[in-house]
Amino acid sequence: MRQSRFAPEDETGSRRVEAVEPVVSFGEALWYWLKLGFISFGGPAGQIAIMHQDLVERKRWISEKRFLHALNYCMVLPGPEAQQLATYIGWLMHRTWGGLIAGGFFVLPSLFVLIGLSWVYMAFGSVPAVAGVLYGIKPAVTAIVVFAAYRIGSRALKNAWLYAIAAAAFLAIFAANVPFPLIVLVAGVIGHFGGQYAPAKFTIGGGHKAGETTFGPAILDDDTPTPRHALFTWRRFAAVLAIFVLIWLAAVATLTLAFGWTGTMPQMAWFFTKAALLTFGGAYAVLPYVYQGAVDHYHWLSGLQMIDGLALGETTPGPLIMVVSFVGFVGGWTNAVFGPHAVLASAVVASIVVTFFTFLPSFLFIFLGGPFIETTHGNLKFTAPLTAITSAVVGVIVNLAVFFAIHVLWPRGMQGAFEWPSLLIGLAAGIALFRFKVGVIPVVLTCGVVGLVLRVAGL
Repeated sequence: MRQSRFAPEDETGSRRVEAVEPVVSFGEALWYWLKLGFISFGGPAGQIAIMHQDLVERKRWISEKRFLHALNYCMVLPGPEAQQLATYIGWLMHRTWGGLIAGGFFVLPSLFVLIGLSWVYMAFGSVPAVAGVLYGIKPAVTAIVVFAAYRIGSRALKNAWLYAIAAAAFLAIFAANVPFPLIVLVAGVIGHFGGQYAPAKFTIGGGHKAGETTFGPAILDDDTPTPRHALFTWRRFAAVLAIFVLIWLAAVATLTLAFGWTGTMPQMAWFFTKAALLTFGGAYAVLPYVYQGAVDHYHWLSGLQMIDGLALGETTPGPLIMVVSFVGFVGGWTNAVFGPHAVLASAVVASIVVTFFTFLPSFLFIFLGGPFIETTHGNLKFTAPLTAITSAVVGVIVNLAVFFAIHVLWPRGMQGAFEWPSLLIGLAAGIALFRFKVGVIPVVLTCGVVGLVLRVAGL
């Protein structure tokens, strides 16, 4: 395959290799990104593994070193790293449209599936069969959140300092209801000073090292020059930033003119823009912030509905943060933005609005920072503030697990009956996840069937 072209001979008589567009056709890439959107189960780790196997090992579109270099950048960004990685590779290969297609198709299948599931939930959620499935899924989701806290904590909490930060974050949000953004800010400040005065305690890295295995030459190989469109210039930087700011302002202004600033749609746009900028540590880290805003402050949905939404999000392809589209759907449905006779239209539009404002920053980070990242191919490392923030995130996720457990085991409040079947289902799900390493999808589906059987049996 032709991977580059040659410039005219220079004064030394040798030919200089110039970067060109990869030879993979836009149509071939489009088909791959569309297919990926429908098979991207397994959370960010599974999604990244799928891309690595396809793009690095099989198709050889990109070398492992460049793949991991891009991944390291995405890992330090707020937002879903797997979707951002797809956007980065798509942009690197086929310019802006390539990035938009790759990142967009990573999200759109999940959006359409979740809109359908959300409609079934809101319209038929009280039907015994549907209620039974959800009854079984809820304790499974609690076990999944505990497992997420364990996975992140086992990687992030490497010394007593970081354990202390995690514990403090848990107490702050659980006992004092401290807002999640403030917890992130304080943790970042602690990490900043900790990195100066105790650097050994705050250098737990997140860099991904390339393995020794090679898979043959790639289209975008280690020594392939950076494509011309990916070269960094301040003029391009300013233009990209201005375009995204204008897009955001135009969208917010349109919603504000249509519904007023205090209306449901503009408030969703503003809230989920902030949420998108705070998703350090993955979707589980931002869920407590979404809960605080969507449930406690705006009352777009209830706490139990939030658990149900996470359960639906676990069973669909795409990034888990897509649960926000469920939040938007339920909020649009309950607030009937377009009137009582158009609740479905209100819900669908609200779901699309929330998804748009959640993922717009992810595209900005790639198009804005990608050219700068392409100027250096050394491994990026987590900074000390990010190490502290990641530790705090562990405590926040534990709080989320406690919140879910309380609502699942005492659905009618602490004074109500204790749900022993839910406890047993949750324990079984936890054993499957921790001990037998069963995937999330089989666990959720199995628990849903168990819940259905229990309800049909009248237990």
